[in-house]
Amino acid sequence: MNLKQIQEDIAEGEGLHREFKEAGSQLPRNLFETVCAFLNTDGGTILLGVADDGTVTGVDPDAAAQMKIDLANLSNNPQKLDLPYLLFPHQFELEGKTIIAVQVPLSSQMHKTGGNIFLRSEDGDYRVHGTHQLAGLINRKLSLFTEQRTLPFVTKEQLRPELFDRARRLMRSYNSKHPWADLDNEEMLRIGGFYAEDQETGKECLTLAAVLMFGTDLAIQQAAPAYKFDCLLRRDNVDRYDDRVMIYTNLMDAYDQMMEFVEKHLNDPFYQDEKANRVSLRDKIFREAISNIISHREYTGGAPARLMIYRDKVVLDNPCTLHHFGEITPKNLRPFSKNPTLCKFMIQLGRFDQLGSGVTNINKYLPFYANGATPIFNETRHGFELTIPLTDEVTSEVTGEAGTKSGLSRDQVGAKVEAQEAQVEVQGAQVGAQVKAQVEAQVGAQVKTQVVLDILEACMKAPLSSGRIAVALGHKTLSGNLRKALPVLREYELIEYTIPDKPSSRLQKYRLTDKGRQFQGAPPVESPVEPPVAPPVEPLVTPPVMPPVEPPVTPPVEKRIFKLLQLIQQAGALSNAEILRAFKLKDRRRMREIYIQPAMAEDWIEYTIPDKPSSRLQKYRLTDKGRQFQGAPPVESPVTPPVEPPVEPPVTPPVGKRVFKLLQLIHQAGALSNAEILRAFKLKDRRRMREIYIQPAMAEDWIEYTIQNKPRSRLQKYRLTEKGRQLLGGGE
Repeated sequence: MNLKQIQEDIAEGEGLHREFKEAGSQLPRNLFETVCAFLNTDGGTILLGVADDGTVTGVDPDAAAQMKIDLANLSNNPQKLDLPYLLFPHQFELEGKTIIAVQVPLSSQMHKTGGNIFLRSEDGDYRVHGTHQLAGLINRKLSLFTEQRTLPFVTKEQLRPELFDRARRLMRSYNSKHPWADLDNEEMLRIGGFYAEDQETGKECLTLAAVLMFGTDLAIQQAAPAYKFDCLLRRDNVDRYDDRVMIYTNLMDAYDQMMEFVEKHLNDPFYQDEKANRVSLRDKIFREAISNIISHREYTGGAPARLMIYRDKVVLDNPCTLHHFGEITPKNLRPFSKNPTLCKFMIQLGRFDQLGSGVTNINKYLPFYANGATPIFNETRHGFELTIPLTDEVTSEVTGEAGTKSGLSRDQVGAKVEAQEAQVEVQGAQVGAQVKAQVEAQVGAQVKTQVVLDILEACMKAPLSSGRIAVALGHKTLSGNLRKALPVLREYELIEYTIPDKPSSRLQKYRLTDKGRQFQGAPPVESPVEPPVAPPVEPLVTPPVMPPVEPPVTPPVEKRIFKLLQLIQQAGALSNAEILRAFKLKDRRRMREIYIQPAMAEDWIEYTIPDKPSSRLQKYRLTDKGRQFQGAPPVESPVTPPVEPPVEPPVTPPVGKRVFKLLQLIHQAGALSNAEILRAFKLKDRRRMREIYIQPAMAEDWIEYTIQNKPRSRLQKYRLTEKGRQLLGGGE
């Protein structure tokens, strides 16, 4: 959905698929009657802040964010909308005013609000009266959406539990506060719409959609015998195939396997958007294309869905129930999901964008991927077909060696290497052509790729974790060529671990070796030169001695982290909100990823309230290491020897019985982790354990973290404080 589509909707006026509602600072009272009517009839768009005659009245800009939150929460509340259907409202500025747009798809299920069922007509929303209207609605949905076919013979034992866990992980990675991520398996099946009432027996049964999403391979084949995705490479042998993968598994794995087939056989040319961010055109295009054949396929049909890669095009086709006959373009597009339950769930996983985004995004990115080419979306009597034209640059052969899916032609990669060689000469680096040739001969064709050059360039400034390397190259996660290239670069000693004795450490990073710096045209790092480090402090003997003052040097840290340290040094201590304002950021999660977490990982900053990381009064201050790094002396605190508490007769502790048991347990063991406390009290719910044991004890300062500057460390444990030991009547 974009501003142009909204302007076109307003120009056409209200109708079967469009509803305008005025709204000030609150949601209209009858909003969910329209939501329910659209879900039950044929889908549509609701515009809040637009009068019935199309006049843009706007909503209160200060209330818009809360209105969007309320709308999303209410759509997921079965007391307001039964069955729930999670909606995602969007905010736009039009004619200097704020409006909120909500796209509501056609659902394969029947929805109620306020105990009533609503349908949509050209005149507006109307309440369903009588059993004949209700029966007509049910029969229409059953005939349109075979994904809701009930399967009485399928039990929950035929669903794979690990797929539910995977779904929860995907939801959390897509949205850390996703309301479905904490549901158990049964709750997820219900809120996802994977149950339906069998018309013959009246019993509630799992549906075909549930089996396709979570079922074992055997259960899928029993429920849909013709189910198959057929991936074919027809670059040389167009009559048969050069490579083939047939997929019979669940939809989550099927999506990944089809994307892997595309990555294996199509290149990914280098591309940056208008903000100079690296964008994978291949992922943008084929993510949408594969989403289309999954979400719109007719799964009870006998024909397979196919993905066929030719020299000059990619063709995706699948059987489906026709809704629009002929070619589909951005101008005549009206989103219609053939499998609303599956489509809705895949959106929650972050696999799909909003309904209708495939036509828009493929038309947007394909001209950059294939020199101005235009995709062809077509619905024929045989089903749906998508044709994506290609050029030689993206269809040139991709070998199976790690890192060779470069996205650039071999001539372009060669030019890149030649340009870097010229740069070495210009900079006067003391690396001769003989050394350069020797390194290239060792690494061979595997290293002469764009992804490898980009990794080396990203690690030039400072060591980076694998996740930070992915972000620097414009990816969300470490996958594909990037994952394969890192071991190759380590094998040829171009990069190395920063913590070589702990390869799996969560603090692990990659840095260039001297050979890698030479390959990039930079002089090797002189080993004698090290950043100033304060000598070790002898306990109770001598205060810390600062190293001799040297001329300021460029800090070995990313520029934005250095700015954060300077900011905290000037202010003394800063909260999350103050850092967001200082850097003019809006996304707190993003701010923590690129500023706070790297600085805390290097022990340059720490919490001001270390025992309560989530406190609303929490701020960040420089550590001694951070002050030394910034050129300021560490804060000296008076060192006093520990004082034994006075021995007093034991008294009944002023504390709950279970918390007292926790203190006794820690006193006996010395220090205990969360897992050890769970086992000791024979508990299963970690969250409940923290609420009734850990948090009360920490609130009274009876226990504390053993690693105070890293509350979430996997090595974290709890120990008694001085106050806790006094409570139990013991000393150190």
